[in-house]
Amino acid sequence: MRRKGMTLIEMLVVIVVLAILASLVAPSIFQHVGSAREAAARSQIEMLSAAMDAYRLDNGYYPTTEQGLQALRVAPQTDPAPRNWRGPYIRKSVPEDPWGRPYIFQSPGQVNYNGFDLMTLGRDGQPGGTDEDHDITNW
Repeated sequence: MRRKGMTLIEMLVVIVVLAILASLVAPSIFQHVGSAREAAARSQIEMLSAAMDAYRLDNGYYPTTEQGLQALRVAPQTDPAPRNWRGPYIRKSVPEDPWGRPYIFQSPGQVNYNGFDLMTLGRDGQPGGTDEDHDITNW
């Protein structure tokens, strides 16, 4: 009489095969997570930059560093008060970078003297870096 089911050895073989497959596939999957986050950061910086340009067209200048990116959602109450705020300039709240930190906004910028600087410091949150740790900017 034959029993239906798997023996312990058969189950161990299946587990080993699955572990080998996972060890081969996982690195390629996780390799793309970093590039996806970088692409998301670039896309968000472009979207926020376009909204800043719309703000400037309406008001004649970009919001100050103190007014920040929130000026794209809510009319600033601090000086210089916007002359013709027609926002909100972005539909949802100001996003964090893909690593969960706020974007760094400076206006006028240190690099873009007549505009603004917008950046994220990457995965490590430190200036500079390589690979997923490098800075992503609007310049």
